[in-house]
Amino acid sequence: MKILYEKTPLFDEGFLKVSDIHSIYYAQYGNPKGRPVVFLHGGPGGGCIPVASQYFDPEFYRIVLFDQRGAGKSLPPCEMKENTSENLVEDIEKLRGHLGIDKWMVFGGSWGSTLALIYAIAHPDKVVSLILRGIFLGTQQEIDWIYEEGGASKFFPEDFEAYQNFIPQEEKSSMVRAYSKRLFGEDKKLSLEAAHRWSRWESALVCLFPGVYNMSDEEALAMAKAECHYFLHKCFFKDDNYILNNCDKIKDIPSTIVQGRYDMDCPPFSAYKLHKKLPKSNLNIVVFGGHSSMEPGLVDGLVRAAEDHKKFF
Repeated sequence: MKILYEKTPLFDEGFLKVSDIHSIYYAQYGNPKGRPVVFLHGGPGGGCIPVASQYFDPEFYRIVLFDQRGAGKSLPPCEMKENTSENLVEDIEKLRGHLGIDKWMVFGGSWGSTLALIYAIAHPDKVVSLILRGIFLGTQQEIDWIYEEGGASKFFPEDFEAYQNFIPQEEKSSMVRAYSKRLFGEDKKLSLEAAHRWSRWESALVCLFPGVYNMSDEEALAMAKAECHYFLHKCFFKDDNYILNNCDKIKDIPSTIVQGRYDMDCPPFSAYKLHKKLPKSNLNIVVFGGHSSMEPGLVDGLVRAAEDHKKFF
């Protein structure tokens, strides 16, 4: 079984101003003259951590990590103005140009898989290949599965109860709207409590063997605000099935999909639908896998995929 590569020091970092409001933080690892790969983090609002660079052979790859608008070290923190899917796609292109990269491999999991796909749809000529994990297509069905009653709530009733009971009965028909109202309200104490309730619920779904919840206030606020902002606006997509309806634009891009069989955050049905739409895709269902990219089976699948994709350069 493959494991992560040893930690390597970054060789470059900085901020790129992408709008009048936003500057995104980026960091580069591995070989400065290597084949480029960009890592797209999840959430939205999750931010990158250095361990994300360790899925890739540091002698072969030039590894680019960056924090999306309002996430991680990007400035200003938690800012949702000028923060849409289209903005994020434009930022990826601006970063590619800023770094002098012609084409790159795109690697993303969960919301990162969503962003990778819509970036590839918009700029297929800039994508060498795709490695995707825990597929989220941004549909209302998937959003409801996580945040509304009747989906993941059936598997984690005790965790869902704590998440749902924070909201008055008359507002429970739309949990995303109800949480958004509190997260973006004037009451800072209520906003923080809402952020932790939201984040605790989602954290319960992420790992096959859940650990202890330990999100900081800043992390919980960034994640909860960004997720509510995007999901309340249906990911800012033109139609509910935007990705599947545009798969013909990326049908020739070599793709590997690594999906946990027991992923309760992004269930396998989305990965399977995507695989059926992409003739040059390979679907790897990890039998003892959940959602987290740090689970051994997922690490193995992702490291193997990055090794295999060397042939596309």
